[in-house]
Amino acid sequence: MIEQPARGRSAWQPEVDGKLTTFPAERIEQLFTAPEVSGSWPQAKKHTQWPGGGHVGDPAFDAFYATQVQYLGDNAETQRLNQQAGAALLDRIGPAIVLTHSQSGPFGWLIADARPKLVKAIVAVEPSGPPFEDTVLREGQARAWGLADIPITYNPPAADPAQPPGERQEAPDAADLARCREQRPPVRRLPNLAGIPVLVVTAEASYLSIYDHCTVKYLTQAGVSVTGMRLADRGVHGNGHMVMIEKNNMEIAALLADWLSVSVSDH
Repeated sequence: MIEQPARGRSAWQPEVDGKLTTFPAERIEQLFTAPEVSGSWPQAKKHTQWPGGGHVGDPAFDAFYATQVQYLGDNAETQRLNQQAGAALLDRIGPAIVLTHSQSGPFGWLIADARPKLVKAIVAVEPSGPPFEDTVLREGQARAWGLADIPITYNPPAADPAQPPGERQEAPDAADLARCREQRPPVRRLPNLAGIPVLVVTAEASYLSIYDHCTVKYLTQAGVSVTGMRLADRGVHGNGHMVMIEKNNMEIAALLADWLSVSVSDH
């Protein structure tokens, strides 16, 4: 478990690190703890695993919200700092499995890009996405380098892949899913991630259930050995975005451990 630079117990210096931002309690209710109430995306109604009422005043919600801290508003700067810190940590402790969730999703790709020989596997639980754009909660270009807001190594090299590649699918893979983008030929590969086993985990009722598969498709096209695990396909139902603190979290942890026991043993 690490503290992101300039967040939590890691000192924030305003003249160096930039402005901080926060997540209001009402937004956390809508996205994480009680999405079934607002129903802001089709899958939200399936949410059943939050350990409480999911609203301000409920003990489980208040305990969760008490853990929330301010964070840097600049995604690119956040990713730069965490790539540098993560690489330095691996230089000190040696090879490791990198597990990310949500906003920290890009950190896994970037740390592995910087230290490919020191990352044994990446477990990305609902990582930020989809590549190159935002959807569901807001629309528009994002993550100019596909998986991240800052440069990542491509082959052939990319000086500035800021324009979304290709066109969206004419039709989604299934109902209530986003249409994914695919690269135009010649396809750029991610050579530093190519030898690292990757798991992308998607909860049934999360807003990422709409587009996580696009991240899996993008990684596959870029030559990465990636497994997409939709929890509902494994008989694990009702989870929102905060799977690690929901009622069935140990069941999910067991699935991750099982995948790692097979995928990392020979790597």
